[in-house]
Amino acid sequence: MVEIKSVHKSFGALEVLRGIDLTVRTGEVTVVLGPSGSGKSTLLRTINHLEKVDRGWISVDGSLIGYRRSGDRLFELPEREVLKQRTRIGFVFQNFHLFPHLTVLENITEAPVAALGKPRKQAEAAAAELLARVGLADKAAAYPGRLSGGQQQRVAIARALALEPSLLLFDEPTSALDPELVGEVLDVIKDLAAQGTTMIVVTHEIGFAREAADTMVFMDEGRIVEQGPPAAVLDHPEHERTRAFLSKVL
Repeated sequence: MVEIKSVHKSFGALEVLRGIDLTVRTGEVTVVLGPSGSGKSTLLRTINHLEKVDRGWISVDGSLIGYRRSGDRLFELPEREVLKQRTRIGFVFQNFHLFPHLTVLENITEAPVAALGKPRKQAEAAAAELLARVGLADKAAAYPGRLSGGQQQRVAIARALALEPSLLLFDEPTSALDPELVGEVLDVIKDLAAQGTTMIVVTHEIGFAREAADTMVFMDEGRIVEQGPPAAVLDHPEHERTRAFLSKVL
């Protein structure tokens, strides 16, 4: 599903990604751990071309993201083609990014209508089903400002699913939530994992990672230091940097 090959990314003199190689298979959940500043969020943003890579390449579902290949050279795609690619990659941010002036139902239906050309009635019916799926069937007419943080994040997940993406990216989806609201969001993500949704999740929720991940990746200073099954990485880390990090969070 996802191939990341030798990806480098710098912001000025700061090298944030230093040669990332990662493969995610269809239907698998990959959880990315690491300290702040290790490059986790930047990696996610390169996967849907919110950030352009400096070197290397990324493909999703067999298609290069943001570029086309001609011989040995890569040429950047026009913005309209990049936007089309992004409709296949759902992105759930830590701060929800809902439109405050739209109702919950409108937040979910806007993208399928505008980006995919779906008839509004059809999009609204699908949105209602998605709200039921995330446990918010009774909030369709509410505005985001009247919802809890956990409810807003569940709406954001429903909005990402409305485009029927082949891949879902989560950037610390519970970090902006009060502790008692974390569980309701993680339960939705676990349900998606159980249904075979391909996901890459950046999180510090170790219990969730142990339960839901197929592969765990530990990043530090722009590199993947260690990866493997959750039990191996969490219980028997091979790298000293991984052991030091886990000793502080477990």
